[in-house]
Amino acid sequence: MFHEYRDIVTELKTTNAHFKKIFDEHNELHDQLDKAEEGGVDHIDPMEIEKMKKEKLRLKDQAYAMIMEHKNK
Repeated sequence: MFHEYRDIVTELKTTNAHFKKIFDEHNELHDQLDKAEEGGVDHIDPMEIEKMKKEKLRLKDQAYAMIMEHKNK
C-alpha cells in the first residue's frame, strides 16, 4: 500500500502509533479478504465481505490523509 510513499510510511509506522495501527488493520483486512476470495476460509457472508471492504477502504483513506499531512509539513 502506498509504494510511492514508502519512506513516509516507514517513518510514520515508527513514529506514529495511530498510523501504525491503521496500517496494520488495513493489511490484516487485506489478508482476510484475499483468503476469503481464494476460498481459504470457511463461508463468509457476502454482507460481511462488503463490510470488510468498506472498512479497508476507510482505513486506507485515513492512512493516505495522514501521509499527505506529513508530506506537506
